[in-house]
Amino acid sequence: MKKKQLLSTVAVLGLAMSMAAGCGSNNGNNEGTPASNNKADNAAATNTADNAAATNTATEEPAAPKIAGKVVFTTNRTDLVDTELKTYADKFHEKYPDATVEIEAIKDYDQTTKIRMASNELADISLIPGTVKNSDLPNFYLPVDDLGLNDRIYFKDNRSQDGKLYGISSGSAAMGVTYNKKAFAAAGITAVPKTLDEFYADAEKLKAAGITPLATNFKDKWPLYGWDQEAFIYAGDPMLHNTMATQDEPFAVDGPHWQAFSILKKMVDSGYVEKDLMSTNWEGSKKDVASGKIAMFLLGNWVVPQVVDNGAAAEDVGFFPLPLDNSGEAKVILASDYYYGIDKNSENPDTAKAFLKFLIEESGYDDYAGFIPVLKDKQPKLAQLNEFMATNPKVIEMAAENDDYLAIANKMQFDTSAFAQDAIMGKDMKEVFASYNKKWKDAKAALVK
Repeated sequence: MKKKQLLSTVAVLGLAMSMAAGCGSNNGNNEGTPASNNKADNAAATNTADNAAATNTATEEPAAPKIAGKVVFTTNRTDLVDTELKTYADKFHEKYPDATVEIEAIKDYDQTTKIRMASNELADISLIPGTVKNSDLPNFYLPVDDLGLNDRIYFKDNRSQDGKLYGISSGSAAMGVTYNKKAFAAAGITAVPKTLDEFYADAEKLKAAGITPLATNFKDKWPLYGWDQEAFIYAGDPMLHNTMATQDEPFAVDGPHWQAFSILKKMVDSGYVEKDLMSTNWEGSKKDVASGKIAMFLLGNWVVPQVVDNGAAAEDVGFFPLPLDNSGEAKVILASDYYYGIDKNSENPDTAKAFLKFLIEESGYDDYAGFIPVLKDKQPKLAQLNEFMATNPKVIEMAAENDDYLAIANKMQFDTSAFAQDAIMGKDMKEVFASYNKKWKDAKAALVK
Protein backbone atom coordinates (compact mmCIF):
# COMPACT_ATOMS: atom_id res chain seq x y z
CA MET A 1 0.00 0.00 0.00
CA LYS A 2 1.26 3.46 -0.79
CA LYS A 3 2.45 5.74 1.97
CA LYS A 4 -0.32 8.19 2.71
CA GLN A 5 0.30 11.71 1.59
CA LEU A 6 -0.24 14.29 4.32
CA LEU A 7 -2.11 17.57 4.15
CA SER A 8 -0.08 20.70 3.76
CA THR A 9 -0.28 22.46 7.11
CA VAL A 10 0.20 25.84 5.50
CA ALA A 11 -2.43 25.10 2.87
CA VAL A 12 -5.12 23.71 5.16
CA LEU A 13 -4.62 25.65 8.37
CA GLY A 14 -3.28 28.80 6.76
CA LEU A 15 -6.63 28.79 4.95
CA ALA A 16 -5.27 29.64 1.50
CA MET A 17 -4.69 27.45 -1.53
CA SER A 18 -4.90 28.05 -5.25
CA MET A 19 -7.35 25.97 -7.23
CA ALA A 20 -6.01 22.71 -8.60
CA ALA A 21 -5.98 22.29 -12.36
CA GLY A 22 -9.23 20.90 -13.78
CA CYS A 23 -9.48 17.62 -15.60
CA GLY A 24 -9.40 17.91 -19.40
CA SER A 25 -11.31 16.00 -22.03
CA ASN A 26 -9.59 13.29 -24.01
CA ASN A 27 -11.94 12.90 -26.98
CA GLY A 28 -10.54 11.40 -30.17
CA ASN A 29 -11.32 12.47 -33.74
CA ASN A 30 -11.52 9.31 -35.87
CA GLU A 31 -11.27 9.95 -39.59
CA GLY A 32 -13.50 8.06 -42.08
CA THR A 33 -11.98 5.63 -44.63
CA PRO A 34 -11.39 7.34 -48.04
CA ALA A 35 -13.40 6.15 -51.06
CA SER A 36 -11.81 3.62 -53.42
CA ASN A 37 -10.46 5.05 -56.70
CA ASN A 38 -12.16 2.20 -58.60
CA LYS A 39 -15.74 3.30 -57.66
CA ALA A 40 -18.00 5.37 -59.92
CA ASP A 41 -18.39 9.03 -59.12
CA ASN A 42 -21.83 8.61 -57.59
CA ALA A 43 -20.60 5.71 -55.45
CA ALA A 44 -17.62 7.80 -54.39
CA ALA A 45 -19.97 10.60 -53.42
CA THR A 46 -22.06 8.16 -51.41
CA ASN A 47 -19.00 6.81 -49.65
CA THR A 48 -17.76 10.32 -48.97
CA ALA A 49 -21.08 11.21 -47.36
CA ASP A 50 -21.05 8.03 -45.33
CA ASN A 51 -17.51 8.69 -44.19
CA ALA A 52 -18.38 12.26 -43.24
CA ALA A 53 -21.30 10.96 -41.18
CA ALA A 54 -18.99 8.47 -39.47
CA THR A 55 -16.53 11.25 -38.70
CA ASN A 56 -19.28 13.43 -37.19
CA THR A 57 -20.51 10.50 -35.10
CA ALA A 58 -17.01 9.77 -33.80
CA THR A 59 -16.45 13.32 -32.61
CA GLU A 60 -19.72 13.64 -30.70
CA GLU A 61 -19.47 13.82 -26.90
CA PRO A 62 -20.57 10.61 -25.17
CA ALA A 63 -24.05 10.86 -23.74
CA ALA A 64 -24.08 12.14 -20.18
CA PRO A 65 -25.29 9.58 -17.63
CA LYS A 66 -28.94 9.98 -16.74
CA ILE A 67 -29.33 11.01 -13.12
CA ALA A 68 -32.52 9.25 -12.13
CA GLY A 69 -33.98 6.81 -9.66
CA LYS A 70 -33.86 6.51 -5.89
CA VAL A 71 -30.68 6.21 -3.83
CA VAL A 72 -30.21 5.80 -0.07
CA PHE A 73 -27.55 7.66 1.93
CA THR A 74 -26.65 6.35 5.39
CA THR A 75 -25.05 8.67 7.93
CA ASN A 76 -23.99 8.79 11.57
CA ARG A 77 -25.60 12.23 11.97
CA THR A 78 -28.81 11.15 13.66
CA ASP A 79 -29.43 14.79 14.63
CA LEU A 80 -29.62 15.99 11.01
CA VAL A 81 -31.70 13.35 9.26
CA ASP A 82 -34.89 15.44 9.25
CA THR A 83 -33.26 18.86 8.99
CA GLU A 84 -30.03 19.76 7.19
CA LEU A 85 -29.57 16.46 5.36
CA LYS A 86 -33.19 16.48 4.22
CA THR A 87 -32.56 19.96 2.79
CA TYR A 88 -29.64 18.59 0.75
CA ALA A 89 -31.80 15.76 -0.56
CA ASP A 90 -34.51 18.25 -1.56
CA LYS A 91 -32.04 20.53 -3.34
CA PHE A 92 -30.55 17.56 -5.18
CA HIS A 93 -34.05 16.58 -6.31
CA GLU A 94 -34.62 20.14 -7.57
CA LYS A 95 -31.44 19.86 -9.63
CA TYR A 96 -32.27 16.36 -10.86
CA PRO A 97 -36.10 16.01 -10.88
CA ASP A 98 -35.93 12.34 -11.85
CA ALA A 99 -33.75 11.46 -8.84
CA THR A 100 -34.58 11.16 -5.14
CA VAL A 101 -32.41 10.64 -2.07
CA GLU A 102 -33.53 8.90 1.10
CA ILE A 103 -31.53 9.75 4.23
CA GLU A 104 -31.07 7.02 6.83
CA ALA A 105 -29.32 7.86 10.12
CA ILE A 106 -27.71 5.06 12.14
CA LYS A 107 -26.80 5.44 15.81
CA ASP A 108 -24.25 2.60 16.14
CA TYR A 109 -22.92 3.45 12.71
CA ASP A 110 -19.70 1.46 12.26
CA GLN A 111 -21.00 -1.78 13.75
CA THR A 112 -24.26 -1.69 11.83
CA THR A 113 -22.52 -0.82 8.56
CA LYS A 114 -20.01 -3.65 8.93
CA ILE A 115 -22.90 -6.09 9.41
CA ARG A 116 -24.52 -4.76 6.25
CA MET A 117 -21.25 -5.08 4.36
CA ALA A 118 -21.05 -8.75 5.31
CA SER A 119 -24.48 -9.37 3.80
CA ASN A 120 -24.02 -7.08 0.76
CA GLU A 121 -26.69 -4.68 1.99
CA LEU A 122 -24.85 -1.38 1.91
CA ALA A 123 -26.75 1.78 1.05
CA ASP A 124 -26.02 3.42 -2.31
CA ILE A 125 -23.93 6.11 -0.58
CA SER A 126 -22.46 5.46 2.85
CA LEU A 127 -19.69 6.46 5.19
CA ILE A 128 -16.85 3.95 5.02
CA PRO A 129 -16.15 2.48 8.49
CA GLY A 130 -12.64 3.26 9.66
CA THR A 131 -11.83 -0.43 10.23
CA VAL A 132 -12.24 -1.35 6.54
CA LYS A 133 -8.86 -2.14 5.00
CA ASN A 134 -7.97 -0.39 1.76
CA SER A 135 -7.29 -3.75 0.12
CA ASP A 136 -10.96 -4.63 0.76
CA LEU A 137 -12.37 -1.44 -0.74
CA PRO A 138 -12.86 -2.91 -4.26
CA ASN A 139 -14.97 -5.70 -2.73
CA PHE A 140 -17.58 -3.24 -1.50
CA TYR A 141 -17.23 0.10 -3.27
CA LEU A 142 -17.03 1.58 -6.75
CA PRO A 143 -14.11 3.75 -7.91
CA VAL A 144 -15.05 7.44 -8.01
CA ASP A 145 -12.19 8.74 -10.17
CA ASP A 146 -14.71 9.75 -12.82
CA LEU A 147 -16.12 12.58 -10.67
CA GLY A 148 -13.27 14.91 -11.63
CA LEU A 149 -12.35 15.58 -8.00
CA ASN A 150 -9.06 13.71 -7.65
CA ASP A 151 -6.78 16.70 -8.16
CA ARG A 152 -8.99 19.05 -6.12
CA ILE A 153 -9.19 17.20 -2.80
CA TYR A 154 -7.07 16.51 0.25
CA PHE A 155 -6.59 12.95 1.55
CA LYS A 156 -6.80 11.59 -2.00
CA ASP A 157 -4.56 8.60 -1.26
CA ASN A 158 -6.03 7.68 2.11
CA ARG A 159 -8.88 5.68 0.61
CA SER A 160 -7.30 4.55 -2.66
CA GLN A 161 -6.27 1.09 -3.81
CA ASP A 162 -4.32 0.01 -6.89
CA GLY A 163 -4.31 3.58 -8.18
CA LYS A 164 -8.09 3.99 -7.93
CA LEU A 165 -9.99 6.33 -5.61
CA TYR A 166 -12.74 4.65 -3.59
CA GLY A 167 -13.51 7.18 -0.86
CA ILE A 168 -13.68 10.97 -0.58
CA SER A 169 -13.37 12.64 2.80
CA SER A 170 -16.38 14.53 4.12
CA GLY A 171 -13.95 17.01 5.69
CA SER A 172 -11.22 17.25 8.28
CA ALA A 173 -10.97 18.53 11.81
CA ALA A 174 -8.45 19.66 14.38
CA MET A 175 -8.73 18.06 17.81
CA GLY A 176 -9.16 20.67 20.53
CA VAL A 177 -11.21 22.00 23.42
CA THR A 178 -14.58 23.56 22.61
CA TYR A 179 -15.59 25.78 25.55
CA ASN A 180 -18.33 28.07 26.78
CA LYS A 181 -16.85 31.54 27.27
CA LYS A 182 -19.59 32.59 29.70
CA ALA A 183 -18.82 29.58 31.90
CA PHE A 184 -15.14 30.54 31.93
CA ALA A 185 -16.03 34.13 32.85
CA ALA A 186 -18.34 32.96 35.64
CA ALA A 187 -15.43 31.01 37.13
CA GLY A 188 -13.10 34.01 36.88
CA ILE A 189 -11.05 32.59 34.01
CA THR A 190 -9.86 35.43 31.77
CA ALA A 191 -7.71 33.53 29.25
CA VAL A 192 -7.55 30.01 27.87
CA PRO A 193 -4.92 27.77 29.52
CA LYS A 194 -1.57 27.47 27.78
CA THR A 195 -0.04 24.82 30.06
CA LEU A 196 -1.32 21.57 31.55
CA ASP A 197 -1.07 22.97 35.08
CA GLU A 198 -3.16 25.97 34.02
CA PHE A 199 -5.72 23.60 32.50
CA TYR A 200 -6.06 21.72 35.80
CA ALA A 201 -6.20 25.01 37.75
CA ASP A 202 -9.00 26.29 35.50
CA ALA A 203 -10.87 23.02 35.96
CA GLU A 204 -10.67 23.56 39.74
CA LYS A 205 -12.04 27.10 39.35
CA LEU A 206 -14.93 25.84 37.27
CA LYS A 207 -15.72 23.11 39.78
CA ALA A 208 -15.66 25.64 42.64
CA ALA A 209 -18.12 27.80 40.69
CA GLY A 210 -20.56 24.89 40.42
CA ILE A 211 -19.78 24.24 36.74
CA THR A 212 -18.77 20.79 35.48
CA PRO A 213 -15.40 21.43 33.80
CA LEU A 214 -15.39 18.69 31.13
CA ALA A 215 -17.98 16.53 29.35
CA THR A 216 -16.51 13.09 28.65
CA ASN A 217 -19.66 11.31 27.36
CA PHE A 218 -18.07 8.27 28.96
CA LYS A 219 -21.11 5.97 28.60
CA ASP A 220 -21.52 6.68 24.90
CA LYS A 221 -17.85 5.75 24.54
CA TRP A 222 -17.14 6.99 21.02
CA PRO A 223 -16.46 10.63 22.10
CA LEU A 224 -13.39 9.32 23.96
CA TYR A 225 -11.57 8.77 20.65
CA GLY A 226 -9.92 12.16 21.03
CA TRP A 227 -7.69 10.87 23.81
CA ASP A 228 -6.24 8.28 21.44
CA GLN A 229 -5.57 11.06 18.92
CA GLU A 230 -3.76 13.12 21.57
CA ALA A 231 -1.36 10.16 21.86
CA PHE A 232 -0.16 10.96 18.32
CA ILE A 233 1.05 14.34 19.62
CA TYR A 234 2.89 12.78 22.54
CA ALA A 235 4.52 10.35 20.10
CA GLY A 236 5.31 13.09 17.59
CA ASP A 237 4.34 10.48 15.02
CA PRO A 238 1.59 11.09 12.42
CA MET A 239 1.67 7.33 11.71
CA LEU A 240 1.44 6.18 15.33
CA HIS A 241 -1.14 3.49 14.65
CA ASN A 242 0.90 2.15 11.74
CA THR A 243 4.03 2.23 13.89
CA MET A 244 2.17 0.19 16.49
CA ALA A 245 1.68 -2.52 13.85
CA THR A 246 5.46 -3.08 13.86
CA GLN A 247 5.55 -3.54 17.65
CA ASP A 248 4.61 -6.51 19.81
CA GLU A 249 3.79 -4.41 22.87
CA PRO A 250 2.92 -0.86 21.78
CA PHE A 251 1.24 0.26 25.02
CA ALA A 252 4.14 1.22 27.23
CA VAL A 253 3.87 2.71 30.70
CA ASP A 254 4.71 6.40 30.25
CA GLY A 255 4.27 5.91 26.49
CA PRO A 256 2.03 8.09 24.27
CA HIS A 257 -1.29 6.49 25.25
CA TRP A 258 -0.34 6.40 28.91
CA GLN A 259 0.42 10.11 28.89
CA ALA A 260 -2.82 11.01 27.10
CA PHE A 261 -5.04 8.78 29.24
CA SER A 262 -3.36 10.08 32.39
CA ILE A 263 -4.86 13.54 31.75
CA LEU A 264 -8.33 12.05 31.42
CA LYS A 265 -7.80 9.93 34.55
CA LYS A 266 -6.77 12.97 36.57
CA MET A 267 -9.86 14.83 35.37
CA VAL A 268 -12.05 11.91 36.45
CA ASP A 269 -10.30 11.31 39.78
CA SER A 270 -10.44 15.03 40.62
CA GLY A 271 -14.17 15.29 39.97
CA TYR A 272 -13.71 17.55 36.95
CA VAL A 273 -16.17 15.55 34.79
CA GLU A 274 -19.78 14.41 34.98
CA LYS A 275 -20.72 13.01 38.40
CA ASP A 276 -22.12 9.75 37.04
CA LEU A 277 -19.99 8.60 34.12
CA MET A 278 -22.34 5.78 33.19
CA SER A 279 -25.39 8.02 32.75
CA THR A 280 -23.78 10.55 30.41
CA ASN A 281 -25.63 11.40 27.22
CA TRP A 282 -24.19 12.84 24.01
CA GLU A 283 -27.18 14.85 22.87
CA GLY A 284 -27.77 16.14 26.38
CA SER A 285 -24.14 17.13 26.82
CA LYS A 286 -24.32 19.51 23.86
CA LYS A 287 -27.19 21.32 25.53
CA ASP A 288 -25.25 21.43 28.82
CA VAL A 289 -22.18 22.98 27.18
CA ALA A 290 -24.41 25.42 25.28
CA SER A 291 -26.07 26.53 28.53
CA GLY A 292 -22.79 26.68 30.49
CA LYS A 293 -23.72 23.88 32.89
CA ILE A 294 -20.68 22.08 31.51
CA ALA A 295 -17.72 24.15 30.31
CA MET A 296 -15.74 22.03 27.83
CA PHE A 297 -15.51 19.16 25.33
CA LEU A 298 -12.35 17.53 23.92
CA LEU A 299 -13.41 16.83 20.34
CA GLY A 300 -12.84 18.02 16.78
CA ASN A 301 -13.78 21.55 15.74
CA TRP A 302 -16.91 20.06 14.14
CA VAL A 303 -18.60 20.13 17.57
CA VAL A 304 -18.58 23.96 17.66
CA PRO A 305 -21.64 24.46 15.39
CA GLN A 306 -23.46 21.67 17.23
CA VAL A 307 -23.09 23.59 20.51
CA VAL A 308 -24.39 26.71 18.77
CA ASP A 309 -27.32 24.73 17.35
CA ASN A 310 -28.19 23.73 20.91
CA GLY A 311 -28.70 27.27 22.10
CA ALA A 312 -25.34 28.99 22.58
CA ALA A 313 -24.57 32.28 20.86
CA ALA A 314 -21.74 31.77 18.36
CA GLU A 315 -19.66 34.49 20.00
CA ASP A 316 -19.90 32.65 23.35
CA VAL A 317 -18.27 29.48 22.02
CA GLY A 318 -14.49 29.20 21.70
CA PHE A 319 -11.93 26.61 20.65
CA PHE A 320 -8.33 26.11 21.84
CA PRO A 321 -5.64 23.37 21.72
CA LEU A 322 -5.54 21.11 24.78
CA PRO A 323 -2.26 21.82 26.63
CA LEU A 324 -0.45 18.48 26.95
CA ASP A 325 2.50 19.64 29.02
CA ASN A 326 3.90 22.74 30.72
CA SER A 327 6.08 23.93 27.85
CA GLY A 328 3.55 26.53 26.74
CA GLU A 329 3.83 25.28 23.13
CA ALA A 330 0.46 24.55 21.55
CA LYS A 331 0.20 21.27 19.65
CA VAL A 332 -2.67 19.79 17.66
CA ILE A 333 -3.61 16.68 15.70
CA LEU A 334 -5.40 17.13 12.36
CA ALA A 335 -7.42 14.21 11.03
CA SER A 336 -9.87 13.39 8.28
CA ASP A 337 -13.46 12.59 9.14
CA TYR A 338 -15.50 9.79 7.53
CA TYR A 339 -15.07 9.02 3.82
CA TYR A 340 -18.02 8.78 1.43
CA GLY A 341 -18.22 5.60 -0.62
CA ILE A 342 -20.52 4.26 -3.37
CA ASP A 343 -21.91 0.73 -3.02
CA LYS A 344 -20.51 -1.62 -5.64
CA ASN A 345 -23.96 -3.16 -6.08
CA SER A 346 -25.92 0.09 -6.34
CA GLU A 347 -28.76 -0.08 -8.85
CA ASN A 348 -28.34 3.63 -9.62
CA PRO A 349 -24.57 4.23 -9.40
CA ASP A 350 -24.61 7.36 -11.57
CA THR A 351 -27.20 8.98 -9.32
CA ALA A 352 -25.28 7.91 -6.23
CA LYS A 353 -22.08 9.43 -7.62
CA ALA A 354 -23.90 12.61 -8.56
CA PHE A 355 -25.15 12.98 -4.99
CA LEU A 356 -21.66 12.38 -3.60
CA LYS A 357 -20.31 15.10 -5.90
CA PHE A 358 -23.17 17.35 -4.81
CA LEU A 359 -22.29 16.79 -1.14
CA ILE A 360 -18.68 17.79 -1.77
CA GLU A 361 -19.17 20.74 -4.12
CA GLU A 362 -22.61 22.23 -3.53
CA SER A 363 -24.28 21.17 -0.29
CA GLY A 364 -22.23 23.28 2.11
CA TYR A 365 -22.19 20.40 4.61
CA ASP A 366 -18.54 20.94 5.48
CA ASP A 367 -19.31 24.54 6.50
CA TYR A 368 -22.42 23.51 8.42
CA ALA A 369 -20.51 20.74 10.22
CA GLY A 370 -17.61 23.04 11.06
CA PHE A 371 -15.13 21.03 9.02
CA ILE A 372 -11.99 22.18 7.28
CA PRO A 373 -13.15 21.53 3.66
CA VAL A 374 -11.74 18.63 1.67
CA LEU A 375 -11.69 20.84 -1.46
CA LYS A 376 -8.29 22.52 -1.73
CA ASP A 377 -9.71 25.72 -3.18
CA LYS A 378 -12.34 26.22 -0.47
CA GLN A 379 -11.67 28.12 2.75
CA PRO A 380 -13.35 27.08 6.02
CA LYS A 381 -15.91 29.48 7.45
CA LEU A 382 -15.73 28.47 11.11
CA ALA A 383 -14.71 31.64 12.97
CA GLN A 384 -13.42 29.69 15.99
CA LEU A 385 -10.60 28.32 13.86
CA ASN A 386 -9.11 31.82 13.77
CA GLU A 387 -8.97 31.86 17.57
CA PHE A 388 -7.47 28.38 17.49
CA MET A 389 -4.80 29.31 14.98
CA ALA A 390 -3.87 32.43 16.95
CA THR A 391 -2.11 30.07 19.37
CA ASN A 392 0.27 29.18 16.52
CA PRO A 393 0.10 25.44 17.20
CA LYS A 394 2.52 22.80 16.01
CA VAL A 395 0.44 20.52 13.81
CA ILE A 396 0.64 16.73 13.54
CA GLU A 397 -1.22 15.60 10.43
CA MET A 398 -2.67 12.16 11.13
CA ALA A 399 -1.90 9.61 8.42
CA ALA A 400 -4.38 6.97 7.30
CA GLU A 401 -4.22 3.58 8.99
CA ASN A 402 -2.58 0.93 6.83
CA ASP A 403 -3.72 -2.65 6.31
CA ASP A 404 -1.20 -4.05 8.81
CA TYR A 405 -2.61 -1.95 11.63
CA LEU A 406 -6.22 -2.63 10.65
CA ALA A 407 -5.59 -6.37 10.44
CA ILE A 408 -4.25 -6.49 14.01
CA ALA A 409 -6.88 -4.08 15.33
CA ASN A 410 -9.67 -6.08 13.72
CA LYS A 411 -8.25 -9.38 14.97
CA MET A 412 -8.16 -8.24 18.61
CA GLN A 413 -11.25 -6.02 18.18
CA PHE A 414 -9.22 -3.04 19.32
CA ASP A 415 -11.44 -0.05 20.10
CA THR A 416 -9.51 3.09 21.01
CA SER A 417 -12.44 4.55 22.94
CA ALA A 418 -13.00 1.29 24.87
CA PHE A 419 -9.27 1.33 25.67
CA ALA A 420 -9.68 4.77 27.24
CA GLN A 421 -12.70 3.53 29.19
CA ASP A 422 -10.83 0.50 30.52
CA ALA A 423 -7.78 2.56 31.45
CA ILE A 424 -9.90 4.96 33.51
CA MET A 425 -12.23 2.42 35.13
CA GLY A 426 -9.60 -0.21 35.87
CA LYS A 427 -8.16 -0.43 39.38
CA ASP A 428 -4.62 -0.26 38.01
CA MET A 429 -3.75 1.36 34.67
CA LYS A 430 -0.57 -0.73 34.49
CA GLU A 431 -2.62 -3.92 34.54
CA VAL A 432 -4.96 -2.57 31.86
CA PHE A 433 -2.03 -1.65 29.61
CA ALA A 434 -0.40 -5.04 30.20
CA SER A 435 -3.64 -6.81 29.20
CA TYR A 436 -3.89 -4.73 26.03
CA ASN A 437 -0.26 -5.50 25.17
CA LYS A 438 -0.98 -9.22 25.50
CA LYS A 439 -4.08 -9.01 23.31
CA TRP A 440 -2.16 -7.03 20.71
CA LYS A 441 0.80 -9.42 20.70
CA ASP A 442 -1.46 -12.47 20.44
CA ALA A 443 -3.44 -10.95 17.58
CA LYS A 444 -0.28 -9.98 15.72
CA ALA A 445 1.16 -13.48 16.14
CA ALA A 446 -2.08 -15.14 15.03
CA LEU A 447 -1.95 -13.23 11.73
CA VAL A 448 1.51 -14.60 10.95
CA LYS A 449 0.44 -18.24 11.27
